[in-house]
Amino acid sequence: MSRVGRVPVPIPAGVTVSAKDRVVTVKGPKGELKYKHRPEVDVAIDGAAIKVTNNRSPYEKAARAYHGMTRALLQNMVHGVAQGYERKLEITGVGYTVKLEGKNLVLTLGYANPVKVPVPPTVQVDVPNQTSLVVRGADLQQVGLFTAQVRKLKPPEPYKGKGFRYENEVIRRKAGKAFGSA
Repeated sequence: MSRVGRVPVPIPAGVTVSAKDRVVTVKGPKGELKYKHRPEVDVAIDGAAIKVTNNRSPYEKAARAYHGMTRALLQNMVHGVAQGYERKLEITGVGYTVKLEGKNLVLTLGYANPVKVPVPPTVQVDVPNQTSLVVRGADLQQVGLFTAQVRKLKPPEPYKGKGFRYENEVIRRKAGKAFGSA
């Protein structure tokens, strides 16, 4: 059995969990998430905790992996609907700006035209100022995916550090060419 999978997932107050026909539904103040788990594992709600059990041989490598993965995904769902997830991006560069127009994120990244990125309905985007961006949501995967897609439009380059970076990310800078050794 997976060591991660053995640990029960505590259910905080204000969160309801139901499991029926391999579909686990988690509802909370931040939203509702659903997950259809693999047939190698069983999910049971036991009072104030979710227990994930392996219904196959404990020596099957795939069954052990699905056991731990299912427990981790359920933990992320419970945390997401209770407290939510948040990712912050900062943009560095002269003239690089971020705006929110309706349901589109408008990015000025030094190209000929501004780049418009539609914001998915599963996340909320906040632009506190022109050089920072906050992505919030209940689903950790959706928050991370949208943040990575925005960062991919202009990743930080190593010479001047221009581009999108995560809030506390450290960019390793390169020295560039040495000047005038004859």
